[in-house]
Amino acid sequence: MSGTSLDGIDAVLVDLGQPKPVLLEKYYMAFDETLKNDLLALHLPSTNELHQSQTIGNQLSRLYAAAVTSLLSRANTSPKEVRAIACHGQTIRHCPEHGYSLQIGNAALLAELSGITVVSDFRSRDIAAGGQGAPLVPAFHNRILSHPDKHRVILNIGGISNLTDLNPNQTTIGFDCGPGNILMDAWSAQHIGKPYDNNGAWAATGNVLPTLLRRMLDESYFTLPPPRSTGRDLFNMAWLEGKLNGVEKPEDVQATLLELSCQAAAQSINQYCIGAREIYLCGGGAHNQSFRNRLADLVPHCSIGSTNELGLDSDYLEAIAFAWMAQQTMHGKPANLPQATGAKHPCLLGAIYQHL
Repeated sequence: MSGTSLDGIDAVLVDLGQPKPVLLEKYYMAFDETLKNDLLALHLPSTNELHQSQTIGNQLSRLYAAAVTSLLSRANTSPKEVRAIACHGQTIRHCPEHGYSLQIGNAALLAELSGITVVSDFRSRDIAAGGQGAPLVPAFHNRILSHPDKHRVILNIGGISNLTDLNPNQTTIGFDCGPGNILMDAWSAQHIGKPYDNNGAWAATGNVLPTLLRRMLDESYFTLPPPRSTGRDLFNMAWLEGKLNGVEKPEDVQATLLELSCQAAAQSINQYCIGAREIYLCGGGAHNQSFRNRLADLVPHCSIGSTNELGLDSDYLEAIAFAWMAQQTMHGKPANLPQATGAKHPCLLGAIYQHL
């Protein structure tokens, strides 16, 4: 899994033969700055972008294969013992309104390099059925993390934040809340030269700017009813710069971006997850104590914990979820949640690149 944050590759080895997935081994490979910048450039139209997307997709697949090799080495496991690789690929355009969501990464090359069957292209089938192809993880949350009596919310804070409302008395729903770390990370990289604001420490030195916050919250996306999804196509530096007047202190902007992410999540929970009493965080933002503290202020009726408390590693939960989706694909079973994506019906997701 490599996601919107563009930080690197999360690789997991998962045993799915148990009632709850068992994480056998994990491995993280960071992206270098050149690759990050090349991937960022592909989010916007440019000269020769088709060629660039294919060559960078091949580069990614070689990195994915290297991550698989390192992961299996750490686990003392041979490729022959692995049923399949789930490879989400790197999203460079998410445009369900135009009928597509594009993830690059050459699955055929990955199968060839790894010697393992690969399942990829998880989003296209849902979009073909009228859905947005995102978020997909609510189906996994619903299957693995729901409780027969407790109303809980799973909140993933990656580049974009998304939630799953696990209400034992109603149909499970899920949707993208809005920006998670994506704007904070970009602003941090630009102004303090760090890929992220550790624990919101830099944001804590600034003050929330109410006028700027209102301008950002006026974005029409926040008024859309679920199902809804978004990404870097909307929430990017150009979007942020269009909200600034140019005289703000950088630390105040960072404080306001943290507040925006908290408000986006809290408003979603308060409006669409009425009655929830538990929130479990996952994704990189789960480590941001400033985010957790502010979210607790905004949703005081809920306890806030981590999916670690439910037996699933919060840093690798999304990668585990796609492993489960690949298993569903290999078994000919649907893996989307139509009420989360907007698809007309459950779909068998993914394309299989079989290794003989």
